[in-house]
Parts: sequence; structure tokens; C-alpha cells
Amino acid sequence: MNSVKFKPVVAIVGRANVGKSTLFNRITRSRAALVADFAGLTRDRHYGEGRVGNHPFIAVDTGGFEPVAKDGILLEMARQTQQAIAESDVVIFLVDARAGVNAHDHEIARLLRKTGQRVFLAVNKAEGMRYGSAASEFHELGLGEPHPISASHGDGVVDLIDLALSFLDKEETSESEAPVFDLDEANAAFEDDGDIDLDAEEAKEPDEDAEAPINHRIKLAIVGRPNVGKSTLINTLLGEERVIAFNMPGTTRDAIEIDFERGGVAYTLIDTAGLRRRGKVFEAVEKFSVIKTLQAIEACNVVLLMLDAQTEISDQDAHIAGFVLETGRALVVGINKWDGLDAHQRETILREFERKLRFLSFAKMHTISALNGAGINALIRSVNTAHAAAFAKLSTPKLTRVLQAAVEQQPPPRKGIFRPKMRYAHQGGQNPPLIVIHGNALDNISESYRRYLETRFRTTFKLEGTPLRIEFKSSHNPYAQGAS
Repeated sequence: MNSVKFKPVVAIVGRANVGKSTLFNRITRSRAALVADFAGLTRDRHYGEGRVGNHPFIAVDTGGFEPVAKDGILLEMARQTQQAIAESDVVIFLVDARAGVNAHDHEIARLLRKTGQRVFLAVNKAEGMRYGSAASEFHELGLGEPHPISASHGDGVVDLIDLALSFLDKEETSESEAPVFDLDEANAAFEDDGDIDLDAEEAKEPDEDAEAPINHRIKLAIVGRPNVGKSTLINTLLGEERVIAFNMPGTTRDAIEIDFERGGVAYTLIDTAGLRRRGKVFEAVEKFSVIKTLQAIEACNVVLLMLDAQTEISDQDAHIAGFVLETGRALVVGINKWDGLDAHQRETILREFERKLRFLSFAKMHTISALNGAGINALIRSVNTAHAAAFAKLSTPKLTRVLQAAVEQQPPPRKGIFRPKMRYAHQGGQNPPLIVIHGNALDNISESYRRYLETRFRTTFKLEGTPLRIEFKSSHNPYAQGAS
């Protein structure tokens, strides 16, 4: 029997701007959640790992909760929070000691009482206030003893989490086992899962030979301009409304990391905020979102750049692609909303892609529909290929043989009376692959010859989907002027 003990899930809920993300960062000892003095900053569920004493747990940050919201982005945020409550073992209901009780708090408390979940009432921003005055009025919410804390200073936070997880100690004392998941039994249950109705577009995609197994998690950042379908793609991949996909630019504000598995490969999907031109970034909070997106690009293994087929490829798309190239990250391009175009529009967008993004020739491009899933299988295969290329191990003998064959076919042009002489090559790094070439008089190698060598290396080692760096190192010339 192969068994796994689940970590308890602690959901943090409350109305907007009471300090939920600050508490999340405190208990996960991270800066994962975006924090600013701005109501409604968090919108999607945000997960992180924490530990108090002997108890590891999963914390869930949520957006400002308005249970009575009927439409728009507030309704989508409310659904995200309700999902977090449903999947949690403990709910921490956070209120604001300085603002006092209001109608929203009463609405949330009423909903939480109906759920039957373990709920702990935390009164935040209580630093400098007397215990009685900070908590007394919150008794009227009918959720038991209020617990004054300060998420920003850490006062009372450990005691609160320890109390919230105390049910685990009681279960252990009474010899009651924590929830156990039997992997063997689950696998047996899925041995025959019936017929699967594949999307017609997916069924047309060619079957490719299986690639070598990937033994570690691929961090995949999904980036692009606002409203190109990044969140929709993530929801389609996961098969659930995991992040808010709303027809309004700027819906996603933080970089949301989601663990996911497909075809036996483990991924961490990173949904990022849409990147707009600098002149159109008005709110301070949006500037923070841009920083988080750029950090996500630098921290990931592969970037999926999404373009909108129903709008022209813009200079901003090229700027985003340029930043990805500058960081050296492996890249796959997805042109989304392809199903909504006629033949002429498709031809136009492909010509634009070739003209404006020709510097991405190393990256595989796919036309997809994030909404109905068309083209996604091939897209994910290209992500795996790009990841493998970025972390490829290139042997020194083979690199040197490729270099010698390239030089023999086309020697580097002379610079003055000297012709550069290349002796051998070796790998100097990964993600992106770095090839270091040693020889004499290499300082004057032209950019066109560098591109020629890059093409030879890329073709021989099948480095599709990743930038390739070449570095030249010249040996010291003992006869150079001034040498001792």
C-alpha cells in the first residue's frame, strides 16, 4: 500500500484590505503574495506552504470577499473564495481592528456559519491596542473568541495558527489517523476510465515519438499582453476554474503559481499579469504586477508567450519577446483565438509574426484556442522540447568536432593580417546553453559568423526552443606588444 498523508489546508478569508496577503506572507515566510495599500489587490487563490511546530500546512490567500456580489469581477472573486473555503480544513476569518465591524463582516460570518467549517476569527492590525478594546466588538459576529493579531509585526500569529491546527493534536491523541490517500487504490480505479471524447482539433494533431522522461518539475511562465487568454489557457489545462478568466484587461494582478501534471510530467504553471506599454501603466499596483511578471520570467525554465490572433501583433509583443530573449529563457509562442479567424485573417497574422518577431526563429510557434483546447497537446510537447534543449548536456568532443567541421566548410574572415583560429569548444552553462570557444585572435569574430556557428550547433544538437549563447576566449599572445 502506497499512502500519503495530506497536509491540512488553511484558508484566509475576509473583506478587502484587511491584511490577508500580509498574513499569508507572514505564515509562509515568503513574499509570494502582492501587498499594497490598495483594496481588491488579490483576486485569485494563492497557495503557499507553512509550518508551525510539528505541523506543516498549506495556506490559501484569497481576494476581498463579497458574498452578495451578483456579477462582474467581484462575483468571480467570490467564487474563488468560496472554492478555497470548500477545500480547506480550517478557515481564518480576518477582520480589521481599526475599521471595526461592518455589514460585509456580518455577511461573511453568516456564510461561514452555514459551511460548518472550523473557523477562527482573527482581528488584525491590533498592534498598540489594548486586548479588550481590539477584540470586544467582534464577539457580535457569533464565531467564538476573537484573536487579536498583527500580521505585519507578527504579534499573535504563531499562537493563532497553533490554535487553528490544534485539531491535529487531538486526532493524534485519540489515535485517529489523519486523512490518508491510497495511491495504489486510486491508480486501480483509473485503469479503465471509459471512452474519452477528444476535441476534433486535438484528434487531428500528429502523434510524435515519446521524448525522454523529464524527472523534475518544469516551471512554465505564461506571459503576454492583457486579455490574450493566459488565465483561460490555465483553466483549460487544469480542467477547472482555478484562476479568474474575465473579459476585462488587467484581471490578473499577481503571479499565481499552480502545480500541475500532464502526461507524466510535472509542471508549475505561472499565470502572470498582462504587460502593457509603460505609458499605459497608470496604477501603482499595476507597476508592482509588472515587476512580479518580469521576476516570474527570470525564475522560470520555459516561457509561453501568448499572442492574440484577433488583434495585430504589436510593438509591446515584440518588447515582451525581447525581454524573454534577453533573460535567456526557453520560449514557445502560442497565437490564441485562432478558431475565430477566416483564411485571409490567418494569413495576415502569420505574415505579421514573420515580419515583427523574426528574431524568435529558434522558438516553436503554435496556433491554438485556449477556450476549446485546440492545439494544446502540440503546445505542451513543444514546452517539453524547449525545456530539454535549455538543459541539454553537450559533450566537449562532439562540440569540438562540430566546430572544426563548420570552420573547414567556412573559415572565419581575416581581420587585418590575422585569421582567427578556433581550437576547441566546451559547454559553459545551461538555461540557456552556453558554448565557450577557445582559440587565437577571436576578439574580432563578426556577428554574422557567430550566427553561422550558432546555426550549426543548434542544428546538430537539435536545440529547438531555447536561445543559445556563444562566448569566445582568446589565448594570451606572448609576442603581443608590451608582453613581458
